Amino acid sequence: MTDKKYFGTDGIRGRVGAYPITPDFMLKLGWATGKVFARKGGGKILIGKDTRISGYMFESALEAGLTSAGMDINLLGPMPTPAVAYLTRTFQAQAGIVISASHNGFEDNGIKFFSGQGTKLPDEIEKAIEDVLDEELTSVESKELGKASRIVDASGRYIEFCKSTVPGNLRLNGLKVVLDCANGATYHIAPNVFRELGATVITIGTSPNGLNINHECGSTQPANLVDEVLEENADLGIAFDGDGDRVVMVDHKGELVDGDELLYIIARYKLGHGGSDQGIIGTVMSNLGLEIALKDQGIPFRRTLVGDRYVMAELITRGWLYGGESSGHIICLDSTSTGDGIISVLQVLTAMQVFSQTLHDLKNGMTKFPQTMINVRLSNSKGVMENKTIQLAVSEAEQELGNTGRVLLRPSGTEPVVRVMVEGEDVTQVDKLAAQIAEVVAQEMQKDVA
Repeated sequence: MTDKKYFGTDGIRGRVGAYPITPDFMLKLGWATGKVFARKGGGKILIGKDTRISGYMFESALEAGLTSAGMDINLLGPMPTPAVAYLTRTFQAQAGIVISASHNGFEDNGIKFFSGQGTKLPDEIEKAIEDVLDEELTSVESKELGKASRIVDASGRYIEFCKSTVPGNLRLNGLKVVLDCANGATYHIAPNVFRELGATVITIGTSPNGLNINHECGSTQPANLVDEVLEENADLGIAFDGDGDRVVMVDHKGELVDGDELLYIIARYKLGHGGSDQGIIGTVMSNLGLEIALKDQGIPFRRTLVGDRYVMAELITRGWLYGGESSGHIICLDSTSTGDGIISVLQVLTAMQVFSQTLHDLKNGMTKFPQTMINVRLSNSKGVMENKTIQLAVSEAEQELGNTGRVLLRPSGTEPVVRVMVEGEDVTQVDKLAAQIAEVVAQEMQKDVA
């Protein structure tokens, strides 16, 4: 296959991440994973996937590799990534595997791993799997081959789990919701969750065909959702990404409510006015308005690098429960072990009921600062952060903003670009400073190339 492939953020990293994901590699990865867990005493491994067409092929390859190493497997079929984490715990499996490229188009695919606790695999397990990949692939004897079976009630189990994460008195009767499932893994899950809680649900993006996942729909492209909310005169809209671990919402006025605003609403509901020693973890990209709004509520806030793995690591280090990213990947560790779009929405809906406020009113408790991002495409971003001229441009911009804004310069970890982000109270000033810094970055790095 010529499609681009990559390993997801919950997957094996390091050297393995350089491999293209092909059927042959997935076969050997399944075998290597099976060998490692067979040495740990065997048991079973769960496999779920999203709705992209290549999932069928990679599912079969993983199944062959795992069973050839002597591991039993349970097939879940299309299932949100957080559902696989939950079911791995519920069925006391050794590990869970998700075949998904998250919010990317159907041409891409990837793989994510969960431990038996529904969290990221321990580093020593990842390293052991990488080491076994160097060995020659061999099968166990026929009598020791693993068996594959399908869990037919997986979706029902997860639906009931999602409903259990909110108070029993939560009723959505009278609430009109437009739901966009991105033609992805939540298509047969999310509508039932909200309908069973009493909401009137109108769906879009619930007809996956293997090729339309995340295509002009879902959390990364919510324009159709906005139109549908306004046309249907709905109370709100909800958009998930292809594997269901991200979510954004739309209020009744058609205004987008992103991950920062959702995290603020959850924080206000869960933590109130600093009633505990708990705080919120965001990233360097979290809007400054979130930090200020949380401070006004007496809630501590800390930032990490971009990526849910960093948010999760900081939560664990501090013993805190809630964190997330602007993209809508929100973690509520009092409810589940990983980021979960459906559960995040349920917390927001509960907050609406507790405070007797609309989504629009709740999100207006936080004032977002204008934020401009410019991606400067470079053949090589090495040395950007150390360049004195670039450092001076950033420093001058920071002085001009004073205490009312901030500047972030960040080489991308996935693309040949440097991200220039400026945030402040005045959108004209923010746009101007971002353009100035981006121009300096481009000029200085061009000098290095020349």
